[in-house]
Amino acid sequence: MGKVFVFDADKCTGCRNCQLACKDEHVDNDWSPIALPQPDTGQFWLNLKEKVRGQVPKVKLSYMVHMCQHCDAAPCMEAAADMGHADAIYKRPDGLVIIDPVKAKGLESIRDACPYGAIFWNEELSVPQKCTGCAHLVDEGLLPHCVDVCPHGALRFGDEEEFAEEIAVSEELIPDSGVKPRVHYLNIPKRFLGGIVVDLEEDEVVIGAKVTIENLETGDVMATETDDFGDFWFHQIDAAQWRVYVEADGYMTRVIEASTVEEDRNVGPIEVFASLT
Repeated sequence: MGKVFVFDADKCTGCRNCQLACKDEHVDNDWSPIALPQPDTGQFWLNLKEKVRGQVPKVKLSYMVHMCQHCDAAPCMEAAADMGHADAIYKRPDGLVIIDPVKAKGLESIRDACPYGAIFWNEELSVPQKCTGCAHLVDEGLLPHCVDVCPHGALRFGDEEEFAEEIAVSEELIPDSGVKPRVHYLNIPKRFLGGIVVDLEEDEVVIGAKVTIENLETGDVMATETDDFGDFWFHQIDAAQWRVYVEADGYMTRVIEASTVEEDRNVGPIEVFASLT
């Protein structure tokens, strides 16, 4: 079955231990015949990318690991074969994809074959390079260094059958790419929609107001209540046009529209008005 990586975005705090561990393991270290040393700068075989989401004051940060996906249908292997160098990149029995640092020497165009941008060109050594899954450590029965230092279990590695249930509900970083990646993603951030319900006449927030959102394309409906600060949040929702309904005892129903098509959305203060009856 082979080995896989599993990354859970919900557990990642952005500490970048994984990114630093990759540098620590590979910069100035020659792990031939698996990999030559990684340059000090210019390459991140594992890159933790940060995204700022929403608008002030409702702002969240999300983090995603970007690395070689060790694809079962690896485009880089196909590209090497097309150039007459089929042995320049190979897949191990455990599923890790390795660029042979000797046989791939001079093959710069291999870099462009990766849809994930995970292959780098080492100008000094004239060789394409990428994540090896720390194959030299795996061969000793150890974990890849990036996984070993993750304090929250956001990044894990092991036998495919060990993660079967999670793989069944995982996603690909590039959906429907057809490359059959062996890095599986859980809880990839979707959109959020948030706001605050206020009574400006009373100069107060409205606690316990029912907030309902309706997807204008699908008709799907979700509901929540405002918290002790008058705030409401809807997480992991679709990129869509929404109708927002606000209901609270003693107030007239308020309806607004909001879009999460382009980005996460903070609708800001929604003012409600006291009922006349």
